[in-house]
Amino acid sequence: MPMTAKDEIRFKTPDALMNGQGVVDVIQSCCPEIKDAWQIKSYDLDTILIAIRIATYGETMDMSFVVPKANETVQHSVNLPALLEEVKQQQIKSEVVMKDGLKITVRPLTYKDMTQTSLQTFQQQKMYTAVQESQLSDDEKSAKFNEAFKTLTDINSNILLKNISKITLPDGAEVTDPTQIKEFVEHANASLIKDIETQIMALRTQGAVKPLKLKATEDQIKKGAPVTYEVPVTFDNANFFV
Repeated sequence: MPMTAKDEIRFKTPDALMNGQGVVDVIQSCCPEIKDAWQIKSYDLDTILIAIRIATYGETMDMSFVVPKANETVQHSVNLPALLEEVKQQQIKSEVVMKDGLKITVRPLTYKDMTQTSLQTFQQQKMYTAVQESQLSDDEKSAKFNEAFKTLTDINSNILLKNISKITLPDGAEVTDPTQIKEFVEHANASLIKDIETQIMALRTQGAVKPLKLKATEDQIKKGAPVTYEVPVTFDNANFFV
């Protein structure tokens, strides 16, 4: 269903956008069959938002962006049904296999997981900036920075744990107990964890709209722009719900 005037107001409320409540309320308003939008899987989110956009404003969306190295702002009209078709063609994977045969079964993040992580990260970055600009002594700043770094490390660790539902060892043994999975992640060597994070991060983009591939004009190329370049399609209140 299209957005109502009340739904549009929700997207203009900064606090509701920051904590995700505005998006949740609008999804549940436009998609009545979704009773708890916080539990939407990460790879379904873009599909739902595009569908709401089409129902409300039509099948095209104008984007404004700067051409790389040409410093030229241009407008581009995006065909939303075509984006939906691209997303539809993607095959969702739920497992990553490491070089040693270790298999990680991935649990997709929910919208609540993503929102909480983004909000916590933003708060820590804001605190870091505040400390940097404060009149605290160097020792006090160092202590605050170390505290913020530890918090960010914990956030990354927690989001990784939420992403893992099962670990299958090379010998076929399966580990599904959250406590054992946590112990594995905490005691595994850094190289292995980095590899796991890299592969899981790639899976997190599943279901998301791919960047647009565009060609520069001759004039833009003369200004330094590459012949072809990519533009990310972002869905936010600045361009998506207006």
